[in-house]
Amino acid sequence: MKGFFKYLLATIVGLLVTMILLFLIFMGIIGTAISKSEKAVEVKENSLLVMKFNNTIEDRGSKNPFQGFDYLSMKPTTSLGLNDILKAVKNATEDPNILGIYLENENIPAGLATIEEIRNALIKFKESGKFIVSYSNNYGHKNYYLSSVSNSIYINPQGSMQWTGLSSSVMFFKNALEKLGVEMQIIRHGKFKSAVEPFMLDKMSPENREQIATYVGSIWNHWLKEISVARNISVDELNLMANNLKIRNAQSAYENGMVDSLVYKDQVIDRLKELTNTKPEKDINSVSIDQYIKVPAPRKHKGLAKDKIAVVYALGSIIDGDSGESDIAGDRYGRIIREARRDSSIKAIVLRVNSGGGSALASEIILREMTLAKAVKPVIVSMGDVAASGGYYIAASADAIVANPTTITGSIGVLGMIPNVKEGMNKKLGINIDVVNTNKYADILSVYRPMTAEEKAYMLQGIEDIYSVFIGHVANGRGMTTQQVDDIGQGRVWSGINAMQIKLIDEFGGLERAIELAAEKAGLENYRITELPKQKDPFEILMESFSGSVKAQLFKDELGMSYKYYDNLLKLAGTRGIIARIPYEIEVY
Repeated sequence: MKGFFKYLLATIVGLLVTMILLFLIFMGIIGTAISKSEKAVEVKENSLLVMKFNNTIEDRGSKNPFQGFDYLSMKPTTSLGLNDILKAVKNATEDPNILGIYLENENIPAGLATIEEIRNALIKFKESGKFIVSYSNNYGHKNYYLSSVSNSIYINPQGSMQWTGLSSSVMFFKNALEKLGVEMQIIRHGKFKSAVEPFMLDKMSPENREQIATYVGSIWNHWLKEISVARNISVDELNLMANNLKIRNAQSAYENGMVDSLVYKDQVIDRLKELTNTKPEKDINSVSIDQYIKVPAPRKHKGLAKDKIAVVYALGSIIDGDSGESDIAGDRYGRIIREARRDSSIKAIVLRVNSGGGSALASEIILREMTLAKAVKPVIVSMGDVAASGGYYIAASADAIVANPTTITGSIGVLGMIPNVKEGMNKKLGINIDVVNTNKYADILSVYRPMTAEEKAYMLQGIEDIYSVFIGHVANGRGMTTQQVDDIGQGRVWSGINAMQIKLIDEFGGLERAIELAAEKAGLENYRITELPKQKDPFEILMESFSGSVKAQLFKDELGMSYKYYDNLLKLAGTRGIIARIPYEIEVY
């Protein structure tokens, strides 16, 4: 028996030592890979900046070593932020070693407003006298719109191009929920507040169809106008090509003036060698956008500027509480804005919003701090791909709101959604729930039974109260009456173009324009940017959130572009009570 315990103890100790050694080896491999990726980048003379977007472009680049890490090759993939890309293109404009930009993309994993901001940055680059060349085997709407700014657009002779107009679809779950025995009990304010439609209908309501047609149509018309200018093709002709399916392949794209030449990759390289003064037998000096973002920007002033503009990135769903690195937690962001207000070195605040909304209470907490900050320093809002419902709520009191023409905004409305799983539990799983209450409404909003008429009236009153507060905030912030806000509210979604017409925003532009406006209002010429929330050191993240980050990344790798639907379902499943949220995950393609 003594020998048995001896061998058992030795086995346990051996396993523990092995696990520790494997963990340390794994950490060492990751640490080495990460440190290699952060090496200084040298840009040679007559270089070409190569822009290929293979990973999802967020508003802000991440320092998280697990975000985008390839566990099969044990190599990190750079997580590009829009902020990084805009800085890189701006630096390249002034960098004498960069002669031009080469775009090669077939699918750009980014929202419409994000693409708009990158495109505007490329226009400024081109106006500096430098060239842009684009090449692709296949052009879709998004990558063609971005590429349309190029001096030359090339396509593989056997490639393809989609030019059919924009489409937006909505997925409905009503019948699936009925089969599962789940009833979604819905209370809402506004005929356009269609966040709940996928749970109660099997097709779009007329109001929802109207609002989608309005904002998608305005985005399409904006694209047509911009492409018309860039390619010298009339808007009518561009629409005619889409309506008659005139663009079938690379040859028809060339014949209709959408591209400049049909060439293979080697021929593009030969052309780029000519533009960069590279000898035929030599390789082109090039640097990828992933590497170039690490090149420091040239300083325009001596020393470190004392005055700062804080850029606060509010990205994701608006949630209650203080936790949630990937969401907008009300208490956390309220504290961040409050600290920026009290910091005397911060002369202005830019709130970058990319959110479809969420908790009404959390939105109110953030708005309160925005209002207090506005009283002592300029506060500007920059809207990204989506700044709607709660995302608009937190922006309402700003001194100015800057958005792109293709930003999705509005959705000024409130809803409540309580699932009733009684039938599913009883008939599908054979589970019954019984309760004992001390008072009549002790189990109010229970998910195990239908709501009573009194409970529905109680919840509706709460929604009406919050909606009144919501439109009141918008009216105060935008210099409108509550009736005027209600007329354009009711949960209706608008594009940036529509929003400008109804005075929900002040001007078109991206993050850089918002920062310029903040500097103007603060009277600043020499300043630096401080980005908030502060990001943790990569190795701190590595040790703190190893298991959670790996789990999330594995799901992302497996689900790919569909991960966002899984993530949204998880967030909706965990939502109870009153929320201010955009109708659905909007994707135009």
